[in-house]
Amino acid sequence: MMEKIVLASGSPRRKELMEQAGIPFVVQVSECEEKITSQKPEEVVLELSHQKACAVADEMERETIVVGADTVVALDGIIMGKPQDREDAFQMLKKLQGRTHHVWTGVTILECRGKEIYGKESFARKTEVEMYPMEEEEIWDYINTGEPMDKAGAYAIQGKALVFVKEIRGDYYNVVGLPIAELYQRLKKKTRQSH
Repeated sequence: MMEKIVLASGSPRRKELMEQAGIPFVVQVSECEEKITSQKPEEVVLELSHQKACAVADEMERETIVVGADTVVALDGIIMGKPQDREDAFQMLKKLQGRTHHVWTGVTILECRGKEIYGKESFARKTEVEMYPMEEEEIWDYINTGEPMDKAGAYAIQGKALVFVKEIRGDYYNVVGLPIAELYQRLKKKTRQSH
């Protein structure tokens, strides 16, 4: 289908989605220090996906397409990161239960020749997720699985948290970490243009 595609992410979920979509790619984790200048979820994911893609693009030797992505969970416009400890995870899940929140994923696609970037495209997608009310005991049982600890918003929709999700409006895969169908369509267009 395409030139060498590099996924600038260590996320096993993103890797899985790219494989499922049949996109040939290699993973190169971005080691960049993340700096944000905005508090708006949409702007933050665009900034971070761009930084990740640029950090990896800097290391490329030949013609490649680098894909960077970042996902955040926001409640009332306020970003919830990964929980710092079990108590933090509990507080996050308690806030999310019984309510609707937004999951934003930003994606940056860079077309590079060696270290020169000649094409750049970024987009951000929002998905609304409504949670069922949860009892405190349920929240602790979920935290005890260990699953929430490295997840934005302290839950994994594709994991054990599926029993708490009442409704999704928008792209499910965006919540997992990559709006994969849209990414596929955009990559397809790019690789057609370059031939």
